[in-house]
Amino acid sequence: MPENTNSTPDKEYHFDNFFNISADLICIAGFDGYFKRINPAVSKLLGYTEEELYARPIHTFVYPPDLKATLETREEVYKNKPLLNFENRYLTKSGEIVWMSWTSMPVPDEKLVYAIAKNITHKKRIEEERNILLANLTKINKKLKHLSYTTSHDLKSPVNNLLSVFDLIDTSKINDEETLEFINILKITTENLRETLTNSVEELTHKEDLQTVVEVLNLEDNLNEVLHSIRSLLVNSKTDITIDFSAVPEINFNKEYLKSIFLNLITNSIKYSKLDAFPSVSIISAKENGKNQLIYSDNGLGFDMDKVRDKIFGLHQKFHNHIDSNGIGLYLIYNHITNLGGRIEVESKINEGAKFTITFRD
Repeated sequence: MPENTNSTPDKEYHFDNFFNISADLICIAGFDGYFKRINPAVSKLLGYTEEELYARPIHTFVYPPDLKATLETREEVYKNKPLLNFENRYLTKSGEIVWMSWTSMPVPDEKLVYAIAKNITHKKRIEEERNILLANLTKINKKLKHLSYTTSHDLKSPVNNLLSVFDLIDTSKINDEETLEFINILKITTENLRETLTNSVEELTHKEDLQTVVEVLNLEDNLNEVLHSIRSLLVNSKTDITIDFSAVPEINFNKEYLKSIFLNLITNSIKYSKLDAFPSVSIISAKENGKNQLIYSDNGLGFDMDKVRDKIFGLHQKFHNHIDSNGIGLYLIYNHITNLGGRIEVESKINEGAKFTITFRD
């Protein structure tokens, strides 16, 4: 008969070795509140000798603010109620505070509690840092929201005044066609600005949650709105724009985000165009591995990707010396896209333009 390899070997397992080498704190405590046996990890973490740990009641090692909850919990354990994942703090001999997570099983007949504790100090520090960061971000967000509201609200009056000036202009007395066209462009741009300010105030006033409205958007319609608002800039800069949205004419996205992406990409292409060439822009849609994409490219100054790759979308990052450069445009674009689950990739070389590939979430 072959030997049964699944049977328990006839040998002694040295459980004391497991007890002694465990990185977790393993303790046996009496109902009298004293340690009866501890493994080396307890002494190593708390900094006391075993003799010192055995000599004093366990609660004297507990961080005072946690003492009341610890004693109340211990009484429940004595009533034969197992303790799972109870967290409290202990003071080491050097005065350091350490966090522990306890699992304790009582054995009333023996008047003993068998317990295992994990040192979770590092986890707690990370949580504390995260909470501080979240609190600071919340304060910053409130201040930014207030600033945005105030700015949007305060700008409405001068914009309305400007529109009233257009209404007072008697265009019948103007015979120059180009002047009439410029006046019309200024009026339309000002109206668009008023609409944007109004929408901003409404959004800040009525949308306190963090959800962003996503809807089916026609790419060409939204792009045309942006192009119309910067028509004079396009004419003066002699920017050439090639558009092809035949592959994907519509996407699910936020309207204001999409217009902001178009606006920032196009104005950046004009702002950072080469001195010896008029700006040339290509905007096309595509479908890649089932994902909708928007591919934007220009013939501008470009970037040295080896130097800027990790900070190209950072706030206030500037890569060219330009009087109007503030390092916000690409930061906004990145956040608009990633906030809705998309991603953006950049390809570029110095003086060879840049290519932005935006992949939208389904």
